Amino acid sequence: MKAAAAIAEILKREGVTFLIGYPVNTILEAAAEADIRTIIVRQERTGLHMADAVSRVTSGQKIGVFAMQHGPGSENAFGGVAQAYGDSVPIVVLPGGYPRRITNVAPNFNSALNYRHVTKWCEQVTLSSEIPNVMRRAFTQVKNGRPRPVLVEVPVDIFQEDVAEPINYTPALKTRTAPDPQAVAEVARVLMGAERPVIYAGQGVHYARAWKQLRELAELLEAPVTTSLQGKSAFPENHPLSLGSGGRSVSKQLHHFLTNSDVIFGIGCSFTTTNYGVTMPKGKVMIQATLDAADLAKDIAIDHALIGDAGLTLEALIAEVKSRLGGKPRGRMASVTQQIATLKAEWLQQWMPRLTSSGTPLSPYRVIWDLLHTVDLGSTIITHDAGSPRDQISPFWECTAPLSYIGWGKTTQLGYGLGLAMGAKLAHPDKLCINVWGDAAIGFTGMDFETAVRERIPILSVLLNNFSMAIELKVMPKATEKFRSTDISGNYADMAKAFGGYGERVTDPGEIVSAIKRGIVKTQEGTPVLLEFITEKAVDFSMYP
Repeated sequence: MKAAAAIAEILKREGVTFLIGYPVNTILEAAAEADIRTIIVRQERTGLHMADAVSRVTSGQKIGVFAMQHGPGSENAFGGVAQAYGDSVPIVVLPGGYPRRITNVAPNFNSALNYRHVTKWCEQVTLSSEIPNVMRRAFTQVKNGRPRPVLVEVPVDIFQEDVAEPINYTPALKTRTAPDPQAVAEVARVLMGAERPVIYAGQGVHYARAWKQLRELAELLEAPVTTSLQGKSAFPENHPLSLGSGGRSVSKQLHHFLTNSDVIFGIGCSFTTTNYGVTMPKGKVMIQATLDAADLAKDIAIDHALIGDAGLTLEALIAEVKSRLGGKPRGRMASVTQQIATLKAEWLQQWMPRLTSSGTPLSPYRVIWDLLHTVDLGSTIITHDAGSPRDQISPFWECTAPLSYIGWGKTTQLGYGLGLAMGAKLAHPDKLCINVWGDAAIGFTGMDFETAVRERIPILSVLLNNFSMAIELKVMPKATEKFRSTDISGNYADMAKAFGGYGERVTDPGEIVSAIKRGIVKTQEGTPVLLEFITEKAVDFSMYP
């Protein structure tokens, strides 16, 4: 068996049913021969974003895999791997490499060297006989501990070498770790003694699939819950204890409860300082429960720590809290939930003119609001893009089911959302998969809408087109005045049609809902859809000092 065929066989044993990539990489052809579907993209970054989503929306139960050419393919792919690293996503990256005799000769790009700072595990195959061992190490790392990318570089002269049969390979094991019982007891004591606790849930809850445990602990403590953007949908946002998600823009109730809390319990989170996450207020008792000890007190001082899988951590805390409660409620549920409901009503009333505006150009908030109330939330997966779409949609989109929102923001590459929606659709073909982006983002990855058409991936792409980089207007006034540097343009609905998809441009607020409904029907018929909404240059966001 040739080396490329051996790698394809190992991928198949690991449960990989499709391989995303861009040629030339011999693994792609070997995968097709092994009946693994090959999906070819227009640029490497989008393909990695697709693989990223496969892992995210399955909690890592399926691992997204991407293969690319040595040299320019590996160079082009760097941003996609860096994004997955920043947002802690487990993917397997399989670049080709220059022949071994020149792999370390300048200017040849060596992935095993250059990707070390954006991968969890990075290795070059040096002997074809070692392929099973190398792949075992890669899949063991990607399945265990903190989720992040792993990379295996295969020099092109290895692909045609023989690997002894039968291949000695069994799928890598997946393990979980639990926190120190004494630390659990101490954290339970602190939470029980808190007057105004807030739970902050990160995406570790998603990877642990610990949604029920999170809800049970919140109800036991009668504590309000917010999430990071990555953790959004880990807690049902129609639950009376939900404060919504935290990002650059937040709800009034989230701001109030976080500001006035006395204890903040972060579960499955890194507390990373970022412009696109909620800022933790000072002077609070901080509890951090995370899988990776490297995250402890990384950006903020913490008072208590738990290391382990979010599910096992929550289960241990639930048992301890139940024991301390003795079957009696804390008696705060009614007052806490009433206050949340009051603040939420005030906040929505403040924003309702924007959410229901009949003005033209369209309010982006009206588009988002109508979209929210048109789709079936329980069978929809949605993601934002960088910039205004993220800050406009994240506080108002009310998730009711786990893994129904792909949030991100540790690093913010424009155009990320398209690949995420496509990958989500590959993983969950029964769901409506949506990306919401702006006219800046589509300039980066819009060509891959053609990939959605060609590869039969019927997503719904919602484009907010204001012919401007509106979020940059305040920081580039002279560049805009003198050189129109923030102006951008295009008819993207026509672009979608030219690619063979369904495209529609909407300018009338009364047509928003009907256009969305038409788009949904087209996706159900198997056609990718791009709905282009002509919007105002909005720069107002739900932000608090």
